Amino acid sequence: MKITKLGHCCMLVEVDGIRILTDPGGWSDFRQNELKDIDIVLITHEHADHLHTDSLKEVVKNNPKATIVTNTSVGKILKKEKIEFEKVEDGENNSFSGVLVEGYGDQHEEIYKEVGMVQNTGFFIADTFFFPGDAFTNPKKEVPVLALPVVGPWLDIKDAIEYGLEIKPRIAFPVHDGMLRFTGPFHMLPEMLLKPEGIDFRVPKEGEDLVVEI
Repeated sequence: MKITKLGHCCMLVEVDGIRILTDPGGWSDFRQNELKDIDIVLITHEHADHLHTDSLKEVVKNNPKATIVTNTSVGKILKKEKIEFEKVEDGENNSFSGVLVEGYGDQHEEIYKEVGMVQNTGFFIADTFFFPGDAFTNPKKEVPVLALPVVGPWLDIKDAIEYGLEIKPRIAFPVHDGMLRFTGPFHMLPEMLLKPEGIDFRVPKEGEDLVVEI
């Protein structure tokens, strides 16, 4: 198996001559739009950093025979865009182009209460590579290779480390780290949740004075 990371959670996985693309989102390298000879596209959940519909349309245009594999929640979005898909969710599995794809988990890790809480399906590919999406799902089987989420508004680094120790893969590498280039989620969420409670949340630029009058 060969895995090429294209940024954040978008990866090109090649196994037995089959090319699999994961989560073509808005924070990954837009080379994802230009890839050819893609056989399978796996989408874990609907958040824009994992599903960028314009990118997916380009992928489908360049790879009209590719099979899109996802869950019910993402499927509702794809139906509106008239994009065909196959469903694999928690506890389900199917073989696509001779590659076994298993679904694990059903829910995004909590960000804050119900904010951003959507269906999330982790995918186990060919009994070798587990990509959990935005969750710390334990497939309760041997995991040779793990895509380990390390950054996000829904995790602390200690959670990522503990998850890695729980799964105990032979090989792990970081994903969900595209946001290291951006501060958006870490500024947007506090503002969204604190301001309605009367808290004046401000984001000063570097070198900018924060003038406080009490």
